[in-house]
Amino acid sequence: MSSIVLFGPPGAGKGTQAQRITEDTGLPQISTGDMLRAAVKARTAVGLEAKGYMDRGELVPDDVILALIKDRIQEPDAVNGVMFDGFPRTIPQAEALADMTTISHVLSIEVPDERIVERICGRSTCGVCGTVFHDTFNPVPAEGCPCGDYQEKRRADDNADTVMNRLATYHEQTSPLAAWYDEQGLFHRVDGDRAIDKITEDLLAVLK
Repeated sequence: MSSIVLFGPPGAGKGTQAQRITEDTGLPQISTGDMLRAAVKARTAVGLEAKGYMDRGELVPDDVILALIKDRIQEPDAVNGVMFDGFPRTIPQAEALADMTTISHVLSIEVPDERIVERICGRSTCGVCGTVFHDTFNPVPAEGCPCGDYQEKRRADDNADTVMNRLATYHEQTSPLAAWYDEQGLFHRVDGDRAIDKITEDLLAVLK
């Protein structure tokens, strides 16, 4: 079994690329956040343990997360490997993961911070119909929203200071991991500041 890891800062388009990689490779996408929510909802033993930490406002410890992953990668759809989305976040997690499955490629979608800020801070949504717009890339038409009753809605945390803080945290977490995986010849950087199809093409080319 051989798996891949996908990294990318918030706003890099990682979700879109993850879906395309899954469609091309058949590898199921594994997000620890999704797994935690599913385990809690299903009231599994690990899920109930995780819920205890979450209810107390504490971080779910590595051994609980890793137990979830160990169970998940033993399911039938994971027989040929999986794609880890945003995990591991630390070198100890990466070391534990290496004991469970073979990682063949670590893909990192790279986008300059200033472009990430532009992408995220320009987002808006119509509060009536939910259509997503962007000040630069997909502005609200001059005649208004197609629903006919545009009401601008922006997330409070879509501001430059908050985004830069999130990016700083991301870089702080991933830099040691990038170096760790790079030493093993597994780390591959892909320019994410281009057309979506070109990014997909380059990501899939690394996996061939």
